[in-house]
Amino acid sequence: MALEYPMIDPVALDLGIIQIRWYALAYIAAFLLGWRYVVLLADRRARLMGLDPKTQPDASRMRPSAEHIGDLVSWMIIGVIIGGRLGYVAFYQPGYYLDNPMEIVQVWRGGMAFHGGFLGAIAAIALYARRHQLPVLVIGDFVAAAAPLGLLLGRLANFINAELFGRATDVPWAMVFPNSDGLPRHPSQLYQAGLEGLALFVILAILALLPQVLKRPGLLCGGFFVGYGV
Repeated sequence: MALEYPMIDPVALDLGIIQIRWYALAYIAAFLLGWRYVVLLADRRARLMGLDPKTQPDASRMRPSAEHIGDLVSWMIIGVIIGGRLGYVAFYQPGYYLDNPMEIVQVWRGGMAFHGGFLGAIAAIALYARRHQLPVLVIGDFVAAAAPLGLLLGRLANFINAELFGRATDVPWAMVFPNSDGLPRHPSQLYQAGLEGLALFVILAILALLPQVLKRPGLLCGGFFVGYGV
């Protein structure tokens, strides 16, 4: 006995000459929500630290502005997409993409690896912080706190695409996914959306409410690494 997989069209909007997929919309929404959340965290940290660019010349280096964060989002988009796509190509289907190299750039068809996206995000943060002379751990904390939003929406998009499903099982909530071997399998995308997405976001948001956490660069990054690992 297995639950019926809800057949959701991966294409959210078909305009004829172009198709807009839920996968792409998930990434766009994640970056926009993450940007606004990071702005809120940066403002809160600035208030806790008593940073005022008008009276402290060095405050802008310790307090990233909304413009800084908006620019960082652009760097993150590039890093995550390039890293995530190359990670998927290298880790999951290297043989297929060696035979079909033109499909490597077709990210709208799905296929992103967290491992690659994670490495791309780290590279983007480090390069951005160095170029703008901002503290890398502070920027890393902000991004780590917002990252579960992207994981939540990304895993939901994986579920819609019927990809990255779990191992075969006989649990009552198992599903038979399209293009699989026909065996009921764990909807592991939903597990990940709930745990590494929603639950981890809530945990890090609670930590960010504690003044001593935002005042100590690196603690939110550590919380993300531990939470994701668990």
